[in-house]
Amino acid sequence: MMRVCYLLQTHKSPEQVERLVRRIKSLSPTAQILISHDFTNCDLPRSTFEDLPNVDLIPSRGGRGSFEIVQSYLDAIAWLLASGSDFSWLINLSGQDYPIRPLAEVEKSLSHTDYDGFVHHFEVFSKHSPWKRNEGYSRYHYKYRTLNRDLAEWQKEMLKPVKLLNYLQPFFRVNFSYGITLGLRTSSPFNQHFVCYGGSFLCTLSRLCVEYLHRYVQLNSDIVDYYKGVAIPDECFIQTILVNSQKFKLCNDSRRYFDFSQTRNGHPKILQSTDFPALMNSHADFARKFDLAVDRDVLDLIDTAIAPIRI
Repeated sequence: MMRVCYLLQTHKSPEQVERLVRRIKSLSPTAQILISHDFTNCDLPRSTFEDLPNVDLIPSRGGRGSFEIVQSYLDAIAWLLASGSDFSWLINLSGQDYPIRPLAEVEKSLSHTDYDGFVHHFEVFSKHSPWKRNEGYSRYHYKYRTLNRDLAEWQKEMLKPVKLLNYLQPFFRVNFSYGITLGLRTSSPFNQHFVCYGGSFLCTLSRLCVEYLHRYVQLNSDIVDYYKGVAIPDECFIQTILVNSQKFKLCNDSRRYFDFSQTRNGHPKILQSTDFPALMNSHADFARKFDLAVDRDVLDLIDTAIAPIRI
């Protein structure tokens, strides 16, 4: 029997996390949900989900732009495999994602697909990369230290002129997207046999891919240690390992809807009711990101459109 596990990596907005969990269970009652929550940021009472079957909650550490979010993903995989979970597919989501397609359709398509995974990927240092060459180079050829995690958006804007230093010399890099980080030039493991791939952290992986990823990190601590020092490893780690393995048939599509047309500091647009037509016409499985404090009506519109069921 094909079974999907939805891995939710969360760190804030308990109300929104609960809504997402209950929505998934209403659309896929037999699905397994594993919530990997960063309790250092806010509480998420286990009692919230005690009436729902096959919903588990484990502690983790978040941290967009650092290896902590990747480590939390790897820890969740280890937990699933150790617990004897019978999942066939693993779909990772953030607490600000939401299904925009009936999950029965999503799961049926996974049960019939020839692909082993749905992972957005591209060669970071290729001329065809959507990133500027200096972007990938700065991220993955430098070892970073975080000097300050907490920066307001206005502070990031104020500090942007300092980033001109990145274009004037090759020895160090400064980045303010996720706090204040300083990177020093280092040798990398990337070459023609181990290509650096980038893409979205959110993906849909078969059990074969998940098990391979788990084995790889156990056997290649040097690669894991390298990624612990780079900037924004979550947009490179999974892609680089799976694509370089050449063992899997990977669809170059994360099956997610984002809107980066108005992005600032790497964050996609907060989706609102005015975005409803575009996201529903995207044919994606999930969309992000949503914020109940900004617009909760858009989630009501989605619920009504794909299946007006609540539990």
